Amino acid sequence: MRSARPKVLHRVAGRTMLDAVLDAAAPLGPARIVVVLGAGRAEVVATLAGRAVETVVQEPQNGTGDAVRAALPALGPAGGPVLVLSGDVPLIRTDTLAALLACRAQGDLACAFLSFTPPDAGDFGRVVRDRAGRVRGIVEAKAATAKQNKIAEVNAGVYCFEAGALAAAVAGLSPNRTSGEIYLTDAVGALVRGRHAVDVVRADDWREAWGVNTRRDLAAAEEIERRRALERALDTGVTVVDPSTTRIGPRVTLEPDVVLHPFVCLEGTTRIAEGCEVLPFTRVADSELAPRAVVGPHTDIEGARIGERARVGPYARVRPGTVLEEDVRVGNFVETKEAVLKRGVKALHLSYLGDAEIGADANIGAGVITCNYDGVAKHRTTIGAGAFIGSDSQLVAPVTVGPGAYVGAGSTITEDVPGEALALTRAPLKVKEGWARDRKGRKP
Repeated sequence: MRSARPKVLHRVAGRTMLDAVLDAAAPLGPARIVVVLGAGRAEVVATLAGRAVETVVQEPQNGTGDAVRAALPALGPAGGPVLVLSGDVPLIRTDTLAALLACRAQGDLACAFLSFTPPDAGDFGRVVRDRAGRVRGIVEAKAATAKQNKIAEVNAGVYCFEAGALAAAVAGLSPNRTSGEIYLTDAVGALVRGRHAVDVVRADDWREAWGVNTRRDLAAAEEIERRRALERALDTGVTVVDPSTTRIGPRVTLEPDVVLHPFVCLEGTTRIAEGCEVLPFTRVADSELAPRAVVGPHTDIEGARIGERARVGPYARVRPGTVLEEDVRVGNFVETKEAVLKRGVKALHLSYLGDAEIGADANIGAGVITCNYDGVAKHRTTIGAGAFIGSDSQLVAPVTVGPGAYVGAGSTITEDVPGEALALTRAPLKVKEGWARDRKGRKP
């Protein structure tokens, strides 16, 4: 990868490769998940926060068979099937893993593993079969004969073992004479020689079993995941105006009659309800859009909830903690953060609304700022329902403007304003008659 970052932390479609593998395994049901760590483990552990996983350390890193040996004590004596996954196979799908589990269970197998047939077998381990088509073992490409290297079917590095058979097979593994490493692939051959039942599940799409080893692989995986997401969206009933410029993350949920315009990027855990429209050059991350909301163009939304029929943009920035209720209008060059805008609020031009709660149908004029930070702590601003905040006003938090109150344009509000009141802090207007004429007369 030519990188200081651990390989499994490189991202495909916005999530790490390790996250992609864990996400694929998560829906399979209650399980103990053990992540085997080696080089760069401190960085990997930091990304696992919040996940129900255990970690073990393989030291030294002495091959895949040794990695499984390190993990087995953490699984305990409960038994059951043991699914072994590679952290650099980010395109693996839950349905494929479920098929692997079903194959092992239905055949009462000691092991079922995943194979695929790529256009170029390259360095993948070859699946060796006898004349009857039964699996005899897996041979690493480096150790394969010339005849074996012509085998098209290769090992994906994804296995489902019966727990007892796995423990026995791994215990008997020896280091490879060439590399000195202990290969999990040798466990398959050991089970066959011990007359245990072993079978294969072939991946429907060879690409999902493909391991990422280079930056080129990473870019190719990104494109495959992007295309998958587009196909899911189109099959759901989404209109994608220009598929070649649209990015949809794997955790994004879309409902029918959503319209996505060119250069839209949907990231993280995002949900977009029916009838929404996302206009060009807009990014939405970890957010929810309620039915018939319209956002963009050139808008950035992150960690927010957008209500029904709300309209955001163009050129708006909606930051984490923002809640825009139904029929809210947030216009060009407006920024919000930790702000709740109740039904029907309008903030259409050039404003910053941070740490604020704004009541229903309030109007926020151009250039309004909630001054929420005093250099040490953040403070909240509360604006009542139906209030009118005139243009170019500053509300110095903590402060409350009551329902139906007016703040005159150009005011700096440092104290609470009662409901239905008018607050002004302007200096008196001075007009000097003839001043401009007299000034011109004094010019040399």
